[in-house]
Amino acid sequence: MKNTKDTGLSRRQLLTTGAAAMGALTITIPGSQAFAAGYPDRPVTIVVMYGAGGGTDTIMRKLASEMAAAKGWKVTVNNKPGAVGAVATKYVYAQKPDGYTVLGGANYNKFVRVMGHVDLVPWEEWSFFQAASANASWSVPIDSPFQTFDDVVAAAKANPGKISISTSGTGGLWHELAMIVGSFAGINLKYIPYKGGKNATLAGLQGEVDIAGGGVHEHVDLIRAGKMRCLQQTGTKDIVLENGAVMPSVGGLISEIKSFLPIGATYNFIMKRDTPVEIQQQVEEAFVAAANSPGFKEMIDKKFFQIDIRTGAEADKAAAKLETITVDTFNKFSDQIGAEVKSAADLGLPAPADFEGWWPPKGYTPVG
Repeated sequence: MKNTKDTGLSRRQLLTTGAAAMGALTITIPGSQAFAAGYPDRPVTIVVMYGAGGGTDTIMRKLASEMAAAKGWKVTVNNKPGAVGAVATKYVYAQKPDGYTVLGGANYNKFVRVMGHVDLVPWEEWSFFQAASANASWSVPIDSPFQTFDDVVAAAKANPGKISISTSGTGGLWHELAMIVGSFAGINLKYIPYKGGKNATLAGLQGEVDIAGGGVHEHVDLIRAGKMRCLQQTGTKDIVLENGAVMPSVGGLISEIKSFLPIGATYNFIMKRDTPVEIQQQVEEAFVAAANSPGFKEMIDKKFFQIDIRTGAEADKAAAKLETITVDTFNKFSDQIGAEVKSAADLGLPAPADFEGWWPPKGYTPVG
């Protein structure tokens, strides 16, 4: 498995860029053809770790429909939000490793172990398939007194801890990225958790908080409609919409953060690692077909996601690297998390700066 970003290629040597070709491909594995050919003989369920309407749910439902179209499978989607993905994680882990229950997640599920919700080493217990990524965004209602990011910075410095921003949950990605941006800006905000990005966006729109934290994809339609104004987003360049509205890159506002951009979410299928390899290969084939489909690409472009397909050893490495960043960030901002978090030593992880020398860890074995 390898990075297939913008190429439409998977690790399988026979996979091609066309979704139609992907749908027609048969992987041949000596001695296991009959076993693989029988899958799936009933619906495959994607259990989404966040609520309906947010970025993760949007991506998973589109992938499900495109997988069904490409392969003729029946794919259902259920939402089990809670504890930054831990509710869904525990549910999926309790199921048989037969490929019929897949975790629909974000960010390689990097929060649940750091926050002590589960004790499952990502690259030992799970197989990851990444489809896309997205950038974070701060937006406000169009009648907000905050016209610019600098307005927020000034107000937050004058009133430390008083300016409120919504998040998709304490310890979730939008919370983490808001803390990182706030740190670079030298401000302290009041973080208000909601169940999912959609609810966090609506809280900002309705004035429950001063700023809506979330993703570009969760804010862009409201900005297009003239109901909200973007103060910053964590891509490398400004986004100029069809109506002339600008979603400014935070790199143009804080020069010190430029080298860290883009930063944001990733969207993943996550399977139990002891699922038979033949089934994992079939799921990967269908997954890559869906991520390369015209319908998925159209949705990606409209919402300003980015297609970024990663599988296998590269996805395992990404899972480990993101976890090192999160454990480092959460320990620096432990007072903002509201709960005890694990240390890097607790999890057997290196500091982010030492990651490349540490990976792969002793005993690591790629799937397949």
